[in-house]
Amino acid sequence: MSQLPQEIVSSFFHYVRSGTNPDDAALYMADTVLAHQVTAENETTVQRSPQNYADHVREMIDAYGHFQVEIQELISQDDRVYVRWKQTGTHIGEVDGFAPTGKPVIEIASAVYRVTDGKIAEYWIQIDREGIRKQLERNQST
Repeated sequence: MSQLPQEIVSSFFHYVRSGTNPDDAALYMADTVLAHQVTAENETTVQRSPQNYADHVREMIDAYGHFQVEIQELISQDDRVYVRWKQTGTHIGEVDGFAPTGKPVIEIASAVYRVTDGKIAEYWIQIDREGIRKQLERNQST
């Protein structure tokens, strides 16, 4: 019995994106995933593999410790799943040139995932990078 797209994405968040078990990425992601990173200043598309994504999650753990991810909204339509989440961690590693402060950092982000053949094949992600930068700056000065 195949899983619905929202079940795949929800499990992906619970086990992989949360940092609980990044090496499970291959269970939820196609061999090649198009990751469209939508920012105000530039839109880029990178190809991600499950291994590359697992490494990316480990980089987040190095920067923010064992963070918490709270899904605030999940909406599914056909092969697309929209997720908005709040990630809370502690600034324990260098981030964008900011030395670790040991203080909390919150990331607000959302993405639309396209699921094909039971795996995530593509996503469009937006992260409040300016909000993160302001927190890092404020944490450096206090």
